Amino acid sequence: MTDFTEITSELRFPEGPIAMDDGSVILVEIARGTLSRVSPDGEVTVVCDMGGGPNGAAMGPDGHVYVCNNGGFEWIESSTGRLFPGDQAADYTSGRIERVNIETGTFETVYTECDGEPLKGPNDLVFDREGGFWFTDHGKNRPRNRDRTGVFYAKADGSHIEEVLFPLEAPNGIGLSPDEKTLYVAETPTGRLWAFDIESPGKLRREGRGNGGRMLAQIPDHHLFDSLAVDGEGNVCVATIITGGITVHSPDGNDVRLIPLPDPLTTNICFGGDDLRTAYATLSTTGRLISFPWQCPGLPLNFLNT
Repeated sequence: MTDFTEITSELRFPEGPIAMDDGSVILVEIARGTLSRVSPDGEVTVVCDMGGGPNGAAMGPDGHVYVCNNGGFEWIESSTGRLFPGDQAADYTSGRIERVNIETGTFETVYTECDGEPLKGPNDLVFDREGGFWFTDHGKNRPRNRDRTGVFYAKADGSHIEEVLFPLEAPNGIGLSPDEKTLYVAETPTGRLWAFDIESPGKLRREGRGNGGRMLAQIPDHHLFDSLAVDGEGNVCVATIITGGITVHSPDGNDVRLIPLPDPLTTNICFGGDDLRTAYATLSTTGRLISFPWQCPGLPLNFLNT
């Protein structure tokens, strides 16, 4: 097991961490319905009470945090106090992309649909250098069916959104290579990591059969994939469910290894600290945010580590 530092264990299913320059980490608490800030000493304060199911989060070009809100889950608590997401919430209305002013705590809805089709369960997002963002719609589960969903590209000002990939199997984590010529998308139920060539902002080059992407190497054990981050060497680091940990894929797709962590729902990773050499991970069923040293600097994120 990886040696790590526990920053806090007082979170309600944390996800979407953003490592800030002051040493704090802004993240979502999906079960609490909030965007929250965790100080270096572990104190948790609510930035914004958003409701629904705030999921992925990223800093935008205007200094505001953009949040994928999945609309909410029903929650299951185990006999040991671990928290697990279930089917679509009884009070679910829609998925949406929201923008939060982290200074005032106010927020507004940016997108709820694309070409008349409602967003189902937006999950994770990443901004490119142009100020647009790619995001996944993971969809929602119901007792007898689930949504078919894909990947979108949108402008931060709310003026443009388009569905770029459809269908994928419950797409979750999303990220960009250091040169922004490759888009990475992780599918949860298949445990697959896909790479797609980017022609220009919002445009992919799709070749061959199926979704037109390349599948990177996989660990052999049964696993599901959640969110991801890319480090400075181009490794694609995917939070891994069931086996619990971070699966690290080399940029050429030939090598893959698992860094184990003590939660079967390890859901996200980001990089921060001096030279971005500290990894922060969310251990969601146990409500923990942890940190540990990374082998190389993380990849600087647009509009955050600049």
